[in-house]
This record gives sequence, C-alpha cells and structure tokens, in this order.
Amino acid sequence: MLGFIIKNVFTMKLTVLRYSGSKESTLGLLFIDGVFACYTLEDEFREIKVMGETRIPVGKYQVKLRTYGGHHTRYLKRYGSDFHKGMLQVMDVPGFTDILIHKGNDDDDTSGCLLVGDSANNNQVKNGFIGNSKVAYDRIYSVVRDVLSNGDEVWIEFLER
Repeated sequence: MLGFIIKNVFTMKLTVLRYSGSKESTLGLLFIDGVFACYTLEDEFREIKVMGETRIPVGKYQVKLRTYGGHHTRYLKRYGSDFHKGMLQVMDVPGFTDILIHKGNDDDDTSGCLLVGDSANNNQVKNGFIGNSKVAYDRIYSVVRDVLSNGDEVWIEFLER
C-alpha cells in the first residue's frame, strides 16, 4: 500500500486595484487577502510595451522570492539577512522579465515594477507620487516573506477599475 503525505498549502492573495492612470503613472490600491494594505504606483498603460515604461498587464501571477540581482544585493546589505530573504518577484508576466515589488516614489523609480507606499497624490493634477514607501514596503514585505518562507504560495492579481 502506498502512503501519501499531502501538505496543506496556504495561499495568500494580493490584489492591485488600479484607480487612476495618467500619461506617466498608474496609481492603485494593494489588498492582502481582501484587506487594504497600501497604495501602489506603476508605469503607465501602453498598447505596445516599451521596455521599462509599461505597467504590468491585467492578470494573475505567482509571487516568489528572488535571491539574486542588484536589488537583492542592495536590500540584503541595507536590511541584513535576518529580515531580507529575497526580493518579491512577480513571475511569468507575458513580455516582461524581472518584475519586482519594491520601494520607490514615482515612475522614475520603476522599470515596470510595482512600488508600494502609505500615501499617494492625485496623478491627474501632478506627476504620480507615493510617499512613505519604506514604511509600507517593510510592513508588506515581512508578511509576504513569512508566507513564502513557510513554503506556502502568494499570488497577485492586477485589476482595472
């Protein structure tokens, strides 16, 4: 008789609800398992992708920890190995590579990645900006990192308003 051990896998769901797009940026709201967590900023929408200047397509993607690359090295040095276990990478985005969730304030701080912050301005009257990015990132990162470090799954879905 064969025996099986089935691991119960917890799945965390991140949702980005985009609420304002301008010619330079897209603002959104990030929810963790349905609870508001912070604001987001991405590059603008484009019909045809421009490298480093186009937001992530609508869809659902898995998030994993990435333990290589420039961001990982900088964050590891800044935070130390007790906190930083790898960058949050959005996997298998069609036409995109190396999509991360990280700190930053405006579209100059992202090349297609998702930035997080605790405040946002109106990108219809001024260039898109999110503030208190480090505070939001530290809070979001620790929750997502712990789920991934436990061997569970994290998925992120990007939605339009």
